[in-house]
Amino acid sequence: MIFFRKILFPFAVLYGWITQLRNFLYDTGIFKSYAFDIPIIAVGNLSVGGTGKTPQIEYLIRLLSEKYRVATLSRGYKRQSKGFILANDTSTASQLGTEPFQFYKKFQNTLVAVDADRKNGIEQLLSLPDKPEVILLDDAFQHRKVKAGFYILLTSYDDLFCDDFILPMGNLRESRSGVKRADCIVVTKCPETISNEEQDNIKSKLGNYKLIFFSSIAYDTSIYSEKTAIKIAEIKNNDKLLLAGIAKPKTFFAYLQNENDILLKFSDHHHFTDKDDILNIKKQAKNNLIITTEKDFVRLNDSISKEQLFYLPIKTSFIFGGNDFDKTILNYVGKSTRNS
Repeated sequence: MIFFRKILFPFAVLYGWITQLRNFLYDTGIFKSYAFDIPIIAVGNLSVGGTGKTPQIEYLIRLLSEKYRVATLSRGYKRQSKGFILANDTSTASQLGTEPFQFYKKFQNTLVAVDADRKNGIEQLLSLPDKPEVILLDDAFQHRKVKAGFYILLTSYDDLFCDDFILPMGNLRESRSGVKRADCIVVTKCPETISNEEQDNIKSKLGNYKLIFFSSIAYDTSIYSEKTAIKIAEIKNNDKLLLAGIAKPKTFFAYLQNENDILLKFSDHHHFTDKDDILNIKKQAKNNLIITTEKDFVRLNDSISKEQLFYLPIKTSFIFGGNDFDKTILNYVGKSTRNS
């Protein structure tokens, strides 16, 4: 694998040059970025793969929605539709994409929209009679056409962007210098026992010049179906099938499994087919519970018995500095709205 990646080095250099040129053209104004008279928070990363963008967006929705009318805008990755769509009661996961559909189902008072053209998406949201007061851009760190007012850069504890290299030799979407656009960095998926010394070491590696926060994934103590909830302690030792179609499912499996459980791992954003995937899942599960991630649940819910299919919710939980993070976000939004 190391040898193969070394072969890709020239392609990585070329890709890095192209992305740096693109950023230069935006930074110098040759390519135009559009700003809006509304607080816009962009959440994203420098690398491909799961850094916890969805739970971070949900954290911001919970933080802001009590005081502000909040909208989320995503491109709707792998959706089977095009253009601007505002979620409503007839929307489906295939129409919106998995994450936006999840936002819509969980947060009924939040406007949820998808559009690959974020500028057009924002304009459409602002044309609504009951327009939002805050817009959250999901996975938009590299979307330079829109200039957000605040950028949150996520990087995983076990895969820091400063230790990585640009595609295809590594997993970075752009050069590590892209960090300069971030207003704060959140190191995600940290162990809850991370020491102050280790935090200081990571801060030093990341540059020490930004606001840097540390968060972990907090798993719920229950699993949920559309009909009921069950405490994990009640089923932990029962035989079950655990299923995940996310980038890094290791901790999800570890939290739930016993030695007799069947583990099924699919690629991130996997599209489950009735003919192959669903039949195989049902065959292997037999009559046992099927427990999956919240993202996968919205794709599987119409294909598997509601008595058998459950999901495990997760949340972003700040280890240290959570109050400071909240104040930073609320101060930015407050100064940018009529509610300041």
